[in-house]
Order: sequence, then structure tokens, then C-alpha cells
Amino acid sequence: MTFRERALRRPQTLWIRKAVFQIHLWTGIGVGLYVVVASLSGSAVVFRRELMRAWANRPQVSAHDATTRRLSEAELAAAARQAFPDYTVTKVWVGRNGERPIDIWMKRDAREKKHLFDPYTGSDLGETITPGVRTLDWFVSLHDDLLAGFTGRIVNGAGAIVLVALCITGAIIWWPGVSSWRRSLGVRWRAGWKRMNWDLHSSIGFWSFLFVFMWAVSGIYLVFPHPFMAVVDFLEPLDPASLTPRRGDLALEWLAKLHFGRFAGIKTKALWAFMGLVPPALFVTGALMWWNRVLRPARSAFTQPAGVRRPTDAGEIAIQEGTG
Repeated sequence: MTFRERALRRPQTLWIRKAVFQIHLWTGIGVGLYVVVASLSGSAVVFRRELMRAWANRPQVSAHDATTRRLSEAELAAAARQAFPDYTVTKVWVGRNGERPIDIWMKRDAREKKHLFDPYTGSDLGETITPGVRTLDWFVSLHDDLLAGFTGRIVNGAGAIVLVALCITGAIIWWPGVSSWRRSLGVRWRAGWKRMNWDLHSSIGFWSFLFVFMWAVSGIYLVFPHPFMAVVDFLEPLDPASLTPRRGDLALEWLAKLHFGRFAGIKTKALWAFMGLVPPALFVTGALMWWNRVLRPARSAFTQPAGVRRPTDAGEIAIQEGTG
């Protein structure tokens, strides 16, 4: 049987497929927690704009007529000190628009407060940035740069590259051969839990491949845009006299839109948020396979008396290798 025939009919017998299996297994375990964090935080910020509008603190100033005098900066600072006697006023942001609240910053030791005050009465109108907005900003920073600034963003780009490798190796491993590929599209719920776990990992990976691959490639672009732009420049040299966007520029614009799901309505965003749960599911099912393949045999070998060899379960090996 030639290599091509084996690849089509019995890919599990190829040494290169077994090598790819090992690469996929250990890479997935190595970056699995990172992928979970990136995916869940991404799902959390899909509705960022809607949540920002809902959670933003936009209080109205008190009712007044045109003759009502606005409080001076000193009077506003005094009102803030009265409301928070333990804090020192560090900045009063007096705007030109008298219909907007005044932002006052205060400090006590290492703690800071930022509150809005009525410019006519001096009453406290609440925090400038609400707890909900702060939480959302935290998730955005977690997703964009892992709470580590520029360094975290670079790590995110590297993680996206690894995720592309996971997608490609996963696709190679998924292919079971021409005689049984349809069987790998679903889950045999009545099979043993190991078989069912393999089916779950395989079928979820197949049906979500385009989503995960798109997120990985667009994630690379958002961190390292210059190589993508260089390709566009090579394929479509920039014409300084033309104001028409190039097809490559439009493609890159859509790549960014696809990453966040912000090109359509609420239903699309809901789908994006739901699909963000897929990589964690793949990590859990993959970790269970890793436990069966690596950790459990190692633990059994450690706990058994010397010279006693655990019998090989051919069916278990078939599941672990994807041949069952």
C-alpha cells in the first residue's frame, strides 16, 4: 500500500500521523490554560459596547435656570472633602459645559477615588467609573494583553501562532480514513466514556474548526499586523493617487471585524460569545485523553510492585490514537 493510499484509508498507521498526534497532545496541554483564558475573556467582551453603555455612570445635574450660579473650583473641592473627609482632593476637572457633572479625583495614601459632583449643588453623583465598567475593562485588558501590557500582547500573538498549529495538527489527526470519516462527525453516546470523550473532542473540533482557526489567524494579525500588510502591498502595490481601498485592505478590515463579531447584530455576537466556550471544551476533553494516555499509566507504574507490568488495553490505545 502506497503512502497516499495509507493516508486516505489507514492514516493511523503512518508514523508522521503518530508524530503529529504527539505534537498536538503536548502542545495542547502546554498552552491549554492560556487558550481557556483567551477564549473565556473573549466571550466576556463580545458585548463590550452594549455593556459600556448600560454600565456607564451618566448622571444628570440638578434642575436649574439660566441665572443659577455654578460652584467655583474651591467650592467643589470643599464639597468633595465634606463628602469624603478622609481623602485629599488632588484634581477638580471643571469643564466648560455646565450641564455636565464635575469629575473630582481624591487620594488617601495609596487609594484613589474618582467621583462625579453636581456643579450647582456640590452633591456626590457617584463614581466616575462604575464597578461594572472597571470589571469589563479588566476583562478587555486580560483578553488583549493578559494584564501585562506590551509584553502580554506579544505573548498573545505567540499564543495565536501556537493555536494555528493546534488547528492544523488537529485537522490531520481528525481524518480517520475514507471508510469512517462520517462516523467522526458525531458522538456515540452509548459507548464507553473514553470513546465518548474522544468523539466529543473530535466532533467539536471538526464543527468549530473554522471559528477557532479564524480567531487564531486574526489574533496574529491584531498583534503582528505588519507581515499581513506587507503581503497586501506585495500583491497589490499601493497607488498614492488612488482613494479606493484595495481588496487586501478590505480583507484585513474584515479579519479584525470577524475576530470580535462586530459586523452584524446581537444574534451574531451571541453566536460568537457561545463559540468562545468551544476551546475550553476542547481543552477539557483533551486533558482527559492526556490523563488516560500519560498520567494514569505513569501513576499505575509507580504504585505497582517492581516487575509487575500493567496489561495493555488494546481498545484504550485505539481510542487514544484515534483508531477505534
